[in-house]
Amino acid sequence: MNRDEAIQKAIEIITGDREQEYGEPENSFETIAEFWETYLTAREGAPISDWDVAVMMALLKIARIANGKFKEDSYVDAIGYLAIAAELASEEV
Repeated sequence: MNRDEAIQKAIEIITGDREQEYGEPENSFETIAEFWETYLTAREGAPISDWDVAVMMALLKIARIANGKFKEDSYVDAIGYLAIAAELASEEV
């Protein structure tokens, strides 16, 4: 895939089915920002760990769930990210 093809694919994705499935990106981004801000505030300035990233990715999926239509993948992905977070966090204990 060259640059032009990648850009065309991105245009198809962000203006096609995804917007219909998840709503307008701006709405999802606003919700994601709120979820991440709440999460990071609760962490009280602690450095962001690998498991924090996995938790925040789950929050991204939860924001999509909150703003979009039912899509099984979002639920499965959120569960998967939380399972990864649990594994990574347990390795630090």
